[in-house]
Amino acid sequence: MGTRNLSEEDIKARYITPAITEAGWDIKKQVRLEYAFTAGRIILRGNITARGKKKRADYVLFYKNNFPLAIVEAKDNNHPVGAGLQQAIGYAKDLDVDYVYASNGDGFVEQNLITGEVKELKLEEFPSPEELYQRYLIDKNINKAEEKVMLEPYYYVPNYKAPRYYQRVAINRTVDAVAKGQDRVLLVSATGTGKTFMTFQIIYRLWKSGLKKKILFLADRNVLVDQTISGDFKPFSGKMTKVQNRNLDSSYEIYLALYQQLAGDDGEEAFRQFQPNFFDLIVIDECHRGSSKEESAWRKILDYFSLAAHIGCTATPIETKEASSFTYFGEPIYEYSLKQGIDDGFLAPYKVIRIGLDKDLEGYRPEVGKVDKHGYEIEDREYNVKDYDRTLVIDDRTRVIASKITEFLKKTDRYSKTIVFCVDIEHAERMRQALINENKDLYTENNRYIMRITGDNDEGKAQLENFIDEESSYPVIAVTSKLMTTGVDAKMCKLIVLDNNINSMTEFKQIIGRGTRLLEEYGKTYFTIMDFRNASRLFADPAFDGRPEVVIDLDGNDPVDEPEAETEEGNEGYDQNDSNDSVNETKGDYNTGGTGAFDDDGDDKPRKYYIGDVTVRVLSERVQYVDKDGKLITESLIDYTKKNILQQYSRLDDFLRTWTEAEKKQAIIDELQDDGVLLDAVREELGRTELDDFDLICHIAYDKPPLTKKERADNVKKRHYLYKYSDVAQQVIETLLDKYAIDGIKEIEDTKVLQLKEFAKIGSPMKIVKAFGGKEAYLKAVQELENEIYYA
Repeated sequence: MGTRNLSEEDIKARYITPAITEAGWDIKKQVRLEYAFTAGRIILRGNITARGKKKRADYVLFYKNNFPLAIVEAKDNNHPVGAGLQQAIGYAKDLDVDYVYASNGDGFVEQNLITGEVKELKLEEFPSPEELYQRYLIDKNINKAEEKVMLEPYYYVPNYKAPRYYQRVAINRTVDAVAKGQDRVLLVSATGTGKTFMTFQIIYRLWKSGLKKKILFLADRNVLVDQTISGDFKPFSGKMTKVQNRNLDSSYEIYLALYQQLAGDDGEEAFRQFQPNFFDLIVIDECHRGSSKEESAWRKILDYFSLAAHIGCTATPIETKEASSFTYFGEPIYEYSLKQGIDDGFLAPYKVIRIGLDKDLEGYRPEVGKVDKHGYEIEDREYNVKDYDRTLVIDDRTRVIASKITEFLKKTDRYSKTIVFCVDIEHAERMRQALINENKDLYTENNRYIMRITGDNDEGKAQLENFIDEESSYPVIAVTSKLMTTGVDAKMCKLIVLDNNINSMTEFKQIIGRGTRLLEEYGKTYFTIMDFRNASRLFADPAFDGRPEVVIDLDGNDPVDEPEAETEEGNEGYDQNDSNDSVNETKGDYNTGGTGAFDDDGDDKPRKYYIGDVTVRVLSERVQYVDKDGKLITESLIDYTKKNILQQYSRLDDFLRTWTEAEKKQAIIDELQDDGVLLDAVREELGRTELDDFDLICHIAYDKPPLTKKERADNVKKRHYLYKYSDVAQQVIETLLDKYAIDGIKEIEDTKVLQLKEFAKIGSPMKIVKAFGGKEAYLKAVQELENEIYYA
């Protein structure tokens, strides 16, 4: 066949692509070449970020738009025909594709992932779209009614966003499950991954196909409903209504409601205005917040409309005291975790700054008879981080934390959107005041620079939309307790401060989710977590990215460690027009559990002691990053970089040989970058901007004394290397050397460098290349120059 010397690209162009198109696949509509389905993980070190490689399949074959049917992975002819099969199966698992093929140009190996069958095909035996689709219907046992729903197109108009790969998988699986008659479906997807968009497409396809005609979308926060109506659900305009004042109008098709309105706390169950069979589909947003608990208000609604299909969507499935085999929704039909979202490059990575205060790490015990600021004798016992701001307040602790937050913002960007999570409303108010004292200059410019946004505070709640809006500069720092743990789509949040005690994995995931959204066009590529209460220990808990357990307590008890989810902030989810809007709005009067200053038993003992004469110091501060395996690493940036380089090149000789033989040195840097090595971040930390990548690697990993870029360029000139060239070529080489001395090796490896003004004086790119005897000769000359630059 004479194919041994052909590249993989040549094999694809001459043999594989023609075999696919001759089988009837439309190259423009059905065949996606070099199909990139991830964005490339954002690697973060210091304050520097870079993108890793995207996952790419050689071919993805679509039967219909958003219905991929097959994956083909190609190799050159030096590989066996089935060499790419394992790689193709990996992509197929991600993309939820059931037929995979590998080829080296001689033929195909096919694996049916539904039946497990593997067989070899000649090039001309590749199946047509219709042949493969009919096989799919048989393999999956899909009847005509199910097929109609399955083929219902997504909502799309020009310039409307297309689903990402995981969104498509989630939508397709859910729609297919409902079409097959499954009436309880759970979808788990991390905060920031577009659950509302997925929900819209699921509802749209089931509604448009005629399978579901009356649909209820349930949420527990007014802001969630409003965001949904004005955002992803906008195409339903005219067919959609928001339930208000508990009045239900049966003339609409899509209903959005708060469960509080439908269930009611006063015994008036508005949902009974409709017959039990009125809705045939109910979608429960954030279903971890109690919807599936036996005694919850949501459960009443679900039980009443039990004939409908129920789809639960959540980022954090509910926790319970004891695992139970009984589940409401059953196993998740699809899961997409925070770790996966960060790996794929769709979610922002994070770094953690863990700050240890002396009174937190060592505890505090008052001397006998010590009284607080208000004259109350402080109970004699050991106080620790669990007590601070809940039963005992140390003013200086609040001041030190406000100072550390401000110090960080001053070092980075004082206008970075920040959420500070406090123990309760009273703590949030004190923290707001302490932050104002640390930021008087910006607060006097605009008093919305720092705001307390809590359930009891109308002025703060009125600014919530402005805080969320990426176009709005103010508020910058939002101080809260519970109100902003969930349902706040603050895309520009760059700093999350934890000064509250978190024992619930659900709450922790929700809080971290406030920062995970990416907004690269506005400069947000990562976020920082500043932890004063060691809450970030939960990152190491297997449950953080482990398999979610979605279970129901049979006795109706509350989930374990779901602390005061609505008690301190009030029921902020109530609709503004609802008569119960003020119910429990300030429950606890700032003091967690009572309306007075003293204990309920009448003892002369305050809810909190306030101490103004105890000094608090910072004992420790360390920065942790997420590595490529999703684990927080505590090594220094330099140590981490050295370890990763040595994993690739254990000896200096190995590195030097690879560097010398590489056609492009940048390929080595890119490969190291994919392993988390960001040399720009190292350069910044060391303050050695004059070193190029080669010297930085040799210096850090192998302790070699480095040369600067200028020193290397001067050494080449001293060796009279330039004189081997004449006239134009010599001018070009000298200019390339000067360019290297300033910008490094990456710049001179790209032929685009010849378009820069420094080279325009010499001649056009075509004239320059011609002076070397053609493009290949020019590239060879650049490679020789590089080797001369790195000559010992």
